[in-house]
Amino acid sequence: MKFLAPTPAPQNNTRTRYTVLAMIFIVSTLNYASRATLSMAGPAASKQLGFNAQQLGYLFSAFGWTYVIAQIPGGWLLDRFGSRNVYALSVLTWSIFTFLQGYAGAFHATAALVVFFGLRCLLGLAEAPAFPANSRIVAAWFPTAERGTAAAVFNSSQYFATFLFAPLSGWITHEFGWTWVFFVTGGMGIVMAGIWMKTVYSPTTHPRISATELEFIERGGALVHMEKPPTAAATGGGSQWHTIMELLSNRMLLGVYLGQYCITTITVFFATWFPVYLVQERHMSILKAGFTASLPALCGFAGGILGGLFSDGMLKKGKSLSMARKLPIVAGMLLSVSMVLCNFVEPEWLVVVIMSLAFFGKGVGALGWAVVADTSPKQIAGLSGGLFNMCGNITTITTPLIIGYIVQVSGSYKGALIYVAANAAVAIFSYLFIVGEIKRVELRAA
Repeated sequence: MKFLAPTPAPQNNTRTRYTVLAMIFIVSTLNYASRATLSMAGPAASKQLGFNAQQLGYLFSAFGWTYVIAQIPGGWLLDRFGSRNVYALSVLTWSIFTFLQGYAGAFHATAALVVFFGLRCLLGLAEAPAFPANSRIVAAWFPTAERGTAAAVFNSSQYFATFLFAPLSGWITHEFGWTWVFFVTGGMGIVMAGIWMKTVYSPTTHPRISATELEFIERGGALVHMEKPPTAAATGGGSQWHTIMELLSNRMLLGVYLGQYCITTITVFFATWFPVYLVQERHMSILKAGFTASLPALCGFAGGILGGLFSDGMLKKGKSLSMARKLPIVAGMLLSVSMVLCNFVEPEWLVVVIMSLAFFGKGVGALGWAVVADTSPKQIAGLSGGLFNMCGNITTITTPLIIGYIVQVSGSYKGALIYVAANAAVAIFSYLFIVGEIKRVELRAA
């Protein structure tokens, strides 16, 4: 099936959608920085508070438990109350919980572990609506032929967050102590919550969008009226549970969910254990690990942008939606498998090169949110995005625990790298043999 590119934009068209995308990118960068603060502060905090590798794994996973559980309720809140307001509340609350983690240093041993675990759980709860909201906003603001690039931009915030905050956090830890990593990151998010409310609106209510831009994006497939609460008839007339079961019975979506779980495993490794790996396995200082971790992240950022541009470029050349989305995903995951080569090399520079290549591939293949925007039933984009993110982020629970167990038992990270690389291979299998044709799902009447 060929995809027809939209009619060129009218003259004097505004570009308000790019301002909205820039805000999503900035807020998403802070989102990832907030959840990754522990990875940079972890070695110093563990040394001061007496945490072992398995306990650190529990702390890394605490975020995932509530983040996963809250995905479907978060998606429902987005569909019910709109992306703008729910997102602003999410930014404010996750930033407060990030800030408060800095006070965990006032406790010791078990008490510190409990405080950290509780605040990480609250952080996951608060961040739950963020990425479903990103997908929802992109579906509302961007025509289909620009959606892959837009999704790649906000998704690449995870790499930019590591590139920017890993060296910054390493420097803050070195100069002021690990608690200040949480104070600085949390404070930045609290300020950004107010800026969000002043700059982001739906397409039909934005004060600076032109009529020509609104017409252009709607004609190109943007769901500009998404912020209207769906009626029972629009959602198929059934309950939320009925709708969820309908989505879970779709083979294409199941393949996408499995693929996202595997791809997110790579993200979780880089966001949690990678700096610890550099310190404990490669014997780098915290400051050096922070700067070193930023290099693969920069490659991931570049790969994410290029993957989105390449995918949308294929659409504009008339390739099918399935080919345009699958080819970058499969090629990117093939590159990510290369990280297992780090088990067989010693020079630090070669480890950095291999990890940079693997993370570049992960960036190229991280088009899951574009696929969600392409396939979600338009009436329940928030709920659909929440379900997708819930399935993908189960790995935020399992991966920290599995890697923590592997490291604790073996005393080495070799098995951990094999585990992460194997997930990239499973993602390839899923998109090649399970997903099938990528197309928008239409809900059945109850």
